Amino acid sequence: MGRVREPIQVYLSTAERERLDRVAAELGVSRSEVLRTGLERIAERERDAALADLIRRGWLHPPRYAPAPLPDRKPIYGTVEEMLADLDETRADR
Repeated sequence: MGRVREPIQVYLSTAERERLDRVAAELGVSRSEVLRTGLERIAERERDAALADLIRRGWLHPPRYAPAPLPDRKPIYGTVEEMLADLDETRADR
């Protein structure tokens, strides 16, 4: 889904501009993408803080347990050919 883009003007100090350029170069993205990503991370942090506040107040309860991992299972057949051969044998016995 494409983004609707709206230009915005931001005034940065020399140090802020240098930091923005350095981060963009390190990540291999545009300055705009660094700013967009930063905004998303701030929004995530605010959401996480709001959830933590709801948990602290007792209005929201985190899950009491995590689902158990699935047990390791051995495959019934090693290959598709083995499975097909077994099916052929079963059909031949009928």
